[in-house]
Amino acid sequence: MKQNLDDPKFPRITYRHGAAGIPAPTIQGTGIRVQTVVIAKKIWKLTVEEIASEYDISKTSIRQALDFYQSHREEIDRAITVESELGPQ
Repeated sequence: MKQNLDDPKFPRITYRHGAAGIPAPTIQGTGIRVQTVVIAKKIWKLTVEEIASEYDISKTSIRQALDFYQSHREEIDRAITVESELGPQ
């Protein structure tokens, strides 16, 4: 049975299955993961405007991804940690 993991409070964010088959929250219609936006903001210190320009998507979508992160911080932080432990492939 397929579960809908999407959070209705964030209509621009949807879960997609990645290469490993693990669902990850992404900005709808882009394939850009929320964790990528979070890394761009927190680690690379980019502004919302810079991230939107870099990925050619709306500032509204970037803001919603960051708001989603605030509501789902544990999940996203865990995904970032796991990926960083895997290192470059």
